[in-house]
Amino acid sequence: MIGLVLAAGAGRRLRPYTDTLPKALVPVGPEGAEDSLTVLDLTLGNFAAIGLTEVAVVVGYRKEAVYERKAALEARYGITLTLIDNPKAEEWNNAYSLWCAREVIRQGAILANGDTVHPVSVERTLLAARGQGRRIILALDTVKKLADEEMKVVTAPGEGVRRITKLMDPAEAAGEYIGVTLIEAEAATALADALRTTYERDPQLYYEDGYQELIDRGFTIDAVPIGEVPWVEIDNQADLAKGREIACQY
Repeated sequence: MIGLVLAAGAGRRLRPYTDTLPKALVPVGPEGAEDSLTVLDLTLGNFAAIGLTEVAVVVGYRKEAVYERKAALEARYGITLTLIDNPKAEEWNNAYSLWCAREVIRQGAILANGDTVHPVSVERTLLAARGQGRRIILALDTVKKLADEEMKVVTAPGEGVRRITKLMDPAEAAGEYIGVTLIEAEAATALADALRTTYERDPQLYYEDGYQELIDRGFTIDAVPIGEVPWVEIDNQADLAKGREIACQY
């Protein structure tokens, strides 16, 4: 199994940082600190802590910044990094970005969005949930109060995830998908096909829409609660401030 990070996005709401950096390299350490940790650092640290030695990172916007840090990141975390170029990163949404990683997913992967600050307990929860025929397992926050922007999930007993979308009444949802997934190797072919169908239908769709395509085809996707843990998806300056508060707890 490998680690996989989607780090191709621009994150324009985080300017001026993202004038020169992809969102995954925005610093989340104390403001002004030299060599501050980034979201990518935290994610790679999580992967190393659970014993992963190979990580693939999908890059696009300002990808040269990731290439420049590749050797240093490999040395710091004791991993081998494979960088996968997404040529459509600034035009299309992340369903295509995940499809670009379809070959490495064949090894089995723990996927983490490049803008999610979260503790390693999330990865450990996913690993503990493996088995019993589960092929794709989503990390689900069942504690947070939901609003319109969250990626909401509806589950059903014995059936796993039934819906995953931002476009639903928050009251209907079991929780929020936090952007971390365990994907077993045997799910790779079906997932790649669903992702292709999704981005060909509309290049602006999310990879979670690819998950929904799989579900609609009869594929069971499972979800596991992560408990009450600090995490944040960093989309704007307020999220970044929260990310810094959380990162200093690790």
